[in-house]
Order: sequence, then C-alpha cells, then structure tokens
Amino acid sequence: MTVETRKVTISLPTHLLEFADSLAAQVKTNRSQVISQALAAAQAQEEERLAIEGYRFYASESVDFAQAAVTANAEAFAAASAEVSDGEAW
Repeated sequence: MTVETRKVTISLPTHLLEFADSLAAQVKTNRSQVISQALAAAQAQEEERLAIEGYRFYASESVDFAQAAVTANAEAFAAASAEVSDGEAW
C-alpha cells in the first residue's frame, strides 16, 4: 500500500531531535520514519481511547435500557396478575 507523504519543516527541542536520531540509528531507519511511527502510535492510542469511551457510554446505555425493561415487565406482570385476581380472563 502506498501512502502519500509530504515534506514539512518542523521545529523540535534539541533533546527530542537527538533522541529521534539515536532511535533511528538503533533501528536502522531515518528520522522521518521514527517521527512518523511515533505519530502513528499516538494516533492509534487516541483511537483506542475514543473506542473505550464509546464502549463505556453504550454499556451504560445498555444497563439503563435493561433496567427500564425489567421495570416495565414487572409492571405488566403485576397488572396481568391483578386482572386474573379480579376474575378477568387474559
């Protein structure tokens, strides 16, 4: 898969640039790849955080729905029981 790339100019603190160069040398790649991989990892982490947030939201929605359904069923059964107790047919 070919990914479109663009050349950019950025300013980094010296210690981060030195770290990027050191890491690039260790893994035998270039500075651009190190920075690209760091940003890709940050993006993946953010997407995972958002997914977890969404799952938690929908889980609580699901619990609320289940509780409402239990209450509605209990009320329906109570009403049906009252009708049967009064001698009415279902």
